[in-house]
Amino acid sequence: MSDSVYRVTEVIGTSPESWEAAARNAVETAAGTVRDLRVAEATRFDITIDDGKIETYRVRLDISFKYEGS
Repeated sequence: MSDSVYRVTEVIGTSPESWEAAARNAVETAAGTVRDLRVAEATRFDITIDDGKIETYRVRLDISFKYEGS
């Protein structure tokens, strides 16, 4: 088995529906520009509120991806 190196970066996903949809949005959007995503860890959940009602669910994710070898 060869050694591997991974990078962890933070992304924030949003959705008017749910935290799950917000996380899915973040991962799918990141996957459009970053290859070989491996793990996403939800580190923070919050919401925005307007006029006493939930407007947007937000989830902060630490996602990791593998560096490519030469």
